[in-house]
Amino acid sequence: MTKIDALRRFLLPCIHSSRTTPTPPPSSSAKKRLSTSLRDDLDKPQPAQDNQESSAASSPTASKPSAPPRSSRTMVIGTIFGHRRGGHVWFCVQQDRLSTKPSLLLELSIPISTLIQVMQCGMVRIALEFNAADSDDSELSRCPLRSVPIWTLFCNGKKLGFANRRKATQQNKNMLKTMQSITVGAGVIPCEPGSGPGSGSEEIMYMRANYECVLGCADSESFHLINPDNGPSQELSVFLIRTR
Repeated sequence: MTKIDALRRFLLPCIHSSRTTPTPPPSSSAKKRLSTSLRDDLDKPQPAQDNQESSAASSPTASKPSAPPRSSRTMVIGTIFGHRRGGHVWFCVQQDRLSTKPSLLLELSIPISTLIQVMQCGMVRIALEFNAADSDDSELSRCPLRSVPIWTLFCNGKKLGFANRRKATQQNKNMLKTMQSITVGAGVIPCEPGSGPGSGSEEIMYMRANYECVLGCADSESFHLINPDNGPSQELSVFLIRTR
């Protein structure tokens, strides 16, 4: 038996069966009933729920809730420094390491030695809070967050005093100029005569690194230390929070 004969033997019964049992065409009455039922469905008034769904579909912006604003993230250079003996902690934020004018300069009331001890334990969370409701100056509730002059200082949940916003002095600018070539690092630099609480041989300890600045809203901003790839891991964050 050839291949053609085999195909005929298999296909001919299928062809004859389809021809002997044709499907009856739909009657005209069935067509009429179908078209009449469609007209009845179109003429029938829609329920109130369907109207609400159609109106919501026609205006998706009205039913869709508005998304909260996203936080803004930028990269800044942060420097923590202070006089080695008896000096307070200073926190300096720069947009550009070559600029000697910091965008934020804060003096914290804790000694630099205390901060070093806390950092040795691991995580450090410095929260600076300002309650606008307790202030007599109403402008402080509307001014830029970095313009607030005084903050309540918390370190890892403990209240340790206050922090003050400072303007960079010429001695601060000279120190930043000395560290222009340093992006990430820690060490000690000599202090200018008369600039520290002690003698002219007083030294300044510093820790300089990149920070991620997160601007949540007009009343919150935070700085998070970015550890270098080959350096030790240190979790350190500074938060600015204004309450009303």
